[in-house]
Amino acid sequence: YGQFCENYLVTADGESHYPANFIKPGEQEAARCDTWAQLIERGCMEEDIISPKNDFSSSKNISLSNTALDKGEPIQLRPQEVNLKLRPGLPHTFTLDFQRVEGYPVDLYYLMDLSYSMEDDLRSIKTLGNELFNALQGITKKGRIGFGSFVDKTVLPFTNTNPEKLNKPCAETEMYCQPAFGYRHVLSMTEKKAEFESKVNKQRISGNLDSPEGTLDAIMQAAVCGERIGWRNSSTRLIVLTTDDGFHMAGDGKLAGILEPNDERCYMDNNLYSKSNEMDYPSVGQVANQLEKNNIQPIFAVTKNMEKVYRELSKMIPKSEVGVLSADSHNVVELIKNAYNRLSSKVTVTHDALPDNVRVTYTPLCPEGGPSGDKGVCNNVGVSFNVTVTADECMQSEISFLIGPLGMKDKLKVSLSTLCKCECENPVTVDSQYCNGKGQVNCGMCSCKAGFVGQKCECSIGEKDESSLRAACRKDNGTECEGRGDCVCGICQCYTLPGGSTYYGTNCECENESCEKFQNKLCGGNGKCRCKNCECKPGYEGTACQCKKSDEQCRTPSGSVCSGRGTCKCNQCKCMEGYQRPYCLTCPACQTTCITKGKCIECLGFQTGPFSKNCSQACTSISEFKMVETLPPGKPCDVRDVESCRVFFAIKQLDGEDNYTAQILKTRECPKLPNIYAIIGGSIVGVTVIGILILLFIKVLFTLQDLKEYRKFMNEAQKTRWSENKNPIFQEATTTVANPTFSGE
Repeated sequence: YGQFCENYLVTADGESHYPANFIKPGEQEAARCDTWAQLIERGCMEEDIISPKNDFSSSKNISLSNTALDKGEPIQLRPQEVNLKLRPGLPHTFTLDFQRVEGYPVDLYYLMDLSYSMEDDLRSIKTLGNELFNALQGITKKGRIGFGSFVDKTVLPFTNTNPEKLNKPCAETEMYCQPAFGYRHVLSMTEKKAEFESKVNKQRISGNLDSPEGTLDAIMQAAVCGERIGWRNSSTRLIVLTTDDGFHMAGDGKLAGILEPNDERCYMDNNLYSKSNEMDYPSVGQVANQLEKNNIQPIFAVTKNMEKVYRELSKMIPKSEVGVLSADSHNVVELIKNAYNRLSSKVTVTHDALPDNVRVTYTPLCPEGGPSGDKGVCNNVGVSFNVTVTADECMQSEISFLIGPLGMKDKLKVSLSTLCKCECENPVTVDSQYCNGKGQVNCGMCSCKAGFVGQKCECSIGEKDESSLRAACRKDNGTECEGRGDCVCGICQCYTLPGGSTYYGTNCECENESCEKFQNKLCGGNGKCRCKNCECKPGYEGTACQCKKSDEQCRTPSGSVCSGRGTCKCNQCKCMEGYQRPYCLTCPACQTTCITKGKCIECLGFQTGPFSKNCSQACTSISEFKMVETLPPGKPCDVRDVESCRVFFAIKQLDGEDNYTAQILKTRECPKLPNIYAIIGGSIVGVTVIGILILLFIKVLFTLQDLKEYRKFMNEAQKTRWSENKNPIFQEATTTVANPTFSGE
């Protein structure tokens, strides 16, 4: 961003002012904008150079308060409101003072883990109420304290959902145990010690299943439910978190089927977090954002085994501290005092969200403050910072942002806008002579009346449409005069180049200074630049006329130029696609000729194949071929013809893109015909033998089966035992023999 030359001449009457001839014919009006030195060198008077300065004003700058006892709200930051008008790229620095008020009010919210492992800690805090209030009174006379407790979401797998266990999640021997809950607000901010002790004494231990607790749920609700908690507008806000376990975070709710993300809003019903089982845990980033937004500083009072975890958490939450609890929390009061002293002695100044084109840096004005950065840090109660604001680009409208110490309500409001318009002191003459009486001067340039256009309003467009005249200055509906001239009456008036020459052409498309250079010379000193292209002298060539015409390095041993497969440019071959230099002899990417010329070899050598009828016309690329008894050494090409015979040949590429010579082997390698009779006879014999074998196999199977059945029958017959008793109705046969000749004597 430079300065602007508003150059005028004063006439003899001392009244009328006309711009001097600062802009030469054909020169852009943009030449008025340049660095201070360049404008002076070109003849612009110092008093005519417009160079706006940054403007800073303080609209609210009340003095800092000494103590919190002053009337009204104490002031700890000065100034309170500023207005900045910046030139893009030009930074502005102002001083910001901070003084921590003595006796500034403190609101302390004691947030306690009431899971079963914190039983002894609860007993301790019941006895430390008086000591805690005394410690708070030692910090400020305007101290208040509140109390809240938490365990975890009352759903599996975080808490046992058996009705009996929900009602009494502690051990069976524990008599005093309250039902499981997520987060409960017990006591709003109060100055009454007795009320605090009474509420705390009524607290009972509870329990859950897993080790991590719903800590972030509780912190989030304590931060966003400001009216319920009772945070004051003007106070140092502290949350003291006591626990002996880790914490669940965003995403863990999916284990219980809770998919709705935390929306960072307050949900309190009868002092209980009513959406504990409906919304997921918040992320660490969400908690950090709400703590910073509500100016709350957390103090993590944790047991030794959790110290490392919460120190890592503290790194992600600005203005937070970590202290180690004893086994029963009896040191919690001392821990809070030490943590508060560390927080109150350290001042960290930063800002809220900024646009991408605005930068703010802080330089601490204290011995241990460190270098400048996007945050300013000092270890003192009364400090100052140099705040530097830079706008990198012009902004359409004014923006506002806040600057202030983390954890404190006091903020500085910065209203920022940019200076992007020239503030010219224009003459009052309406019809300026410089504008040929047809317009008035505006920041050194003519603002023409209706019906007139041009750098000096010299063109009368009459009844013509100005847009149609301007369209004549656009090539292919592109930029007017290619951005290299002014459109005057439908004709491009081209600008002058820094070297002294001018753009030319119908649309100012040509110029003679941007041709290619060789050895830092335009067109190598061997030609002239014509409309961005070099016109070489005789005997020279190349895009920058850098080469002498010669083909010596392009000639092959046979005398051809680039083997007929390229052109010689600058004494080097520019080969056809695929062929390689230096002489375009080989083409690794091309398809092998053994495949592409196979059909022509079959046609030429043996008059067979698809080209046999028009071989001379189809195979003109093979200018010469020979039938030979043997092929030259090397691996020959081979193809199979229509008779499935292998044809062997050698082929060589001659000069030119598609020009070959071939040697074809006279003898083809054909496969022997099979013996039909042997095949048929063998098939018949084979079928017969196989049939006999099958029949024998079947016979053997049946025989084995019969033998098996017979043996089974014999075994059963041997096992049979018949009864030897006689049949009672059976009578043996009786035979009587009589001799007919026997008389009895």
